[in-house]
Amino acid sequence: MEKSTIIGLVAGVISVFVGMVIKGAPLESLANPAAFLIIIGGTVACLFNAFTMEQMSKVPTLFKLLMRGNDEQSKSELVKTFVELSQLARREGILALESRVEEIQDPFFRNGLSMVIDGMDPEFVGDVLDAELTIMEQRHAEMRSIFSQAGTYAPTLGVLGAVVGLIAALSDMSDIGKLTHAIAAAFVATILGIFTGYVLWLPFANKLKIKSENEVGHKRMIMEGILSLQAGDSPTQIESKLMIYIPQGERESAKSNA
Repeated sequence: MEKSTIIGLVAGVISVFVGMVIKGAPLESLANPAAFLIIIGGTVACLFNAFTMEQMSKVPTLFKLLMRGNDEQSKSELVKTFVELSQLARREGILALESRVEEIQDPFFRNGLSMVIDGMDPEFVGDVLDAELTIMEQRHAEMRSIFSQAGTYAPTLGVLGAVVGLIAALSDMSDIGKLTHAIAAAFVATILGIFTGYVLWLPFANKLKIKSENEVGHKRMIMEGILSLQAGDSPTQIESKLMIYIPQGERESAKSNA
């Protein structure tokens, strides 16, 4: 589980609630169905206007990604795997790697290694893997834009909700006490719009961007290893090439594990 997402959600809610209490704003003022309808319903409506049905159907998957931890093979383990594959290939030939293909869980890794075993041209293998990465990056950017767009819509809808509330409040000014309460309630929509936009949707989009960049870096490391295997590089050469993908401070421990 991605603990940082849980911490962020809990801390965000607590900060708003505690901040309201410290400021003396009554928490019961948040119980405003009209404000929730304008912000949540309005944001959802905007997203359906902005994206296709196919894209919107992926939203539950995006939430799962935000909550899911990193389940990829660590980079140090990846170095170890490629060193072992290189040793096997030098000892028994490239076709011997076929026995290891089914052990690989990553489809990108498995597909690339299969092309090498099948004897495909190195340039072709590189082009196919690079194209797959490019398409994956485009797909990720398209999906996270759902959250980034929601982050721009929600605060504006908050202003809309406040205006609607003020119109309702100012339509009857005979009771000053009721008027001040109505004006305060009108700004609940603004709170919800800013909160959902800047505490939820835009940070979610940024986290998906980080996850995408990490996945692309991981797969570029795999691509480098596959092409090095195909080129017949020695285990030492492959290890040296793949170490550049590991932060300097972690390389010694990665080498010892390899």
